[in-house]
Amino acid sequence: FFQKILTAVKNWFTLFGWTKGHNPISIPYSLRRDVCIVQLSVSQERNFKRNLDKDKGFYEMLHHLNGQPIPGISASQSLPTDPVERMFQLHWQHSEMLAFLKNQGAFLSHVLPEFLLSPEDYKMWIEVQSGVRRGIMRNSGKLSAGNIFTLEGNEFETMSKRAWMDVLLQVYKVFVLPRISFRAVPDPSSLESMQNMPKIKSEPLSSNIYSRYERIILIWLNKNYEKNRKIVWKDSKKGGIPPMRWVVNFDHDLLDGLVLAAQVAAYCPYLITTHFLKMYTDPTTHEQFLHNSLILVKALHTVNLDMAIKV
Repeated sequence: FFQKILTAVKNWFTLFGWTKGHNPISIPYSLRRDVCIVQLSVSQERNFKRNLDKDKGFYEMLHHLNGQPIPGISASQSLPTDPVERMFQLHWQHSEMLAFLKNQGAFLSHVLPEFLLSPEDYKMWIEVQSGVRRGIMRNSGKLSAGNIFTLEGNEFETMSKRAWMDVLLQVYKVFVLPRISFRAVPDPSSLESMQNMPKIKSEPLSSNIYSRYERIILIWLNKNYEKNRKIVWKDSKKGGIPPMRWVVNFDHDLLDGLVLAAQVAAYCPYLITTHFLKMYTDPTTHEQFLHNSLILVKALHTVNLDMAIKV
């Protein structure tokens, strides 16, 4: 389940997260490397400086999606040559980034800054924290060094991958979803056939599952499906016109491909005769569901919307 989410997140940010074209990412490896890549400078301070494409850095991506930089963090700032000092600066940068995202409404209380470090820096952070803890215990007259929660090897990599995935998911939630507006969704009541259908409310507290913006998308799905089902499949030989439906979720109600096909047909009507007329409009078997999914994915490829979606 988490691997599927990870793949979807990676594909979206690779395609749409950057100012200039695609930028393939890997989670967490390229993201950790991005904020840690440095190049030896010939300056008197002998700093290590980031050597990245100006438009391909992680903080540049946040700036692009958010419209403003993270306060106090510059995309071109230098990192100290001393490994411990560099680790502390990266830990501080991660702390500032998490605090900034939380202030924007992100739910990231379970993500600690050290989980975003590289394995080498995390090990160094644990060693430093253990030394500090032992010093405090010694000065207080206690012999015990106390317990520090540590992750070893694969445990840390698993946690780091999950932490970076959750950061990107919350970045999407607070910076991308709020762009959705009712202005792009005409009043569903304007369709006579939808007047008797239960309404999806967009008020903030009307659902404990979906956000206001996700419910606007559901309204959009309902509107386009009801408007187009009689147009797309009026000449269907595989079940006739599909029945009216109430789309209330993003999984079960989309499984047969018909709702998504209606959305694509609303913007690319030329795909109706070449693709969507071949779909089963009342699928009941796994083979028919697979058939519809194959047609939908082929249609997306036809318009160059290749998001690595598996049938």
